[in-house]
Amino acid sequence: MSPIGILLSFFLFVLASILVAGYHLLSRKAAEAGGVLTEPDDQSPKALVLSTFQALGESMPTSKGGKVAMEQRLIYAGYRFPSAIKAYTGAKWGIGLLAGAFFAIIAAANQNSGEMALAAAICGLGIGFLLPERFLDWRISARNDRLRRAISPALDLTVMALEAGQNLDQSLLSASRGLRATFPDLAAELHQAHLEMRAAKARGEALTHMAGRNNEPELRKLCLLLVESDRFGTSLAPALRQHSKYLRVRFRQKAQEAARKLTVKLVFPVFFLIFPSILVVTLGPAALTLMKYLKQIAQ
Repeated sequence: MSPIGILLSFFLFVLASILVAGYHLLSRKAAEAGGVLTEPDDQSPKALVLSTFQALGESMPTSKGGKVAMEQRLIYAGYRFPSAIKAYTGAKWGIGLLAGAFFAIIAAANQNSGEMALAAAICGLGIGFLLPERFLDWRISARNDRLRRAISPALDLTVMALEAGQNLDQSLLSASRGLRATFPDLAAELHQAHLEMRAAKARGEALTHMAGRNNEPELRKLCLLLVESDRFGTSLAPALRQHSKYLRVRFRQKAQEAARKLTVKLVFPVFFLIFPSILVVTLGPAALTLMKYLKQIAQ
């Protein structure tokens, strides 16, 4: 295969990956109030892909310890429907096999060697296995960021409901309803905690479960604060208002720290990307003129 064909194949592979990722992001619906995310509709293309990965994942072996860790990471990312583990396992194997076959075809067409094709297939299989893991890490990080940004508004709504005379259970439900449009992730978590309380679970147990379902440290601190306040009978409204002020101050300090780091991070793109182009534009004509005169003198 010619170099142009290899570049075209790589471009088509990258384009297809971007289209699939874009479709996933655009078709993702906001999580409704209710902590467990439901599976996609059976008639949607997303459900067809999910069922294909699920069928593939059912036939692949998975260790018990790895399955537990995988389930916990999927819960952190927000994938809590029953077939999430099987679909994730099938996605790893499916993407790995497709990437391995793609790299093997390119290597065989370019090198005409079985050893190179086998090595390329192994590399493609490894890359395909790593892509879903990196995607899941990104989903966990993005969801933690959304939860972190939603904690302060949730605290304000909860304090308002407590000061209006509602108890903590009704205050959490009111905060969940108020956050449903802007912060659906935290709204779903609060609603599920409220449903567990209505199902005769103790308040501390429901809040502990909410902390265990999420990997965001600030949300875990909030759950611990609510559990300790409920255990010792302290007033919730002042404690939550003070915690909200503490969070806002901390987020402001983190933003200032990131802004100060930005100048140092800009040194590398400025030096390696912008500065050479400036040198070419400013010194390029002078260098060409100097070369012209030197040639005339040499002649």
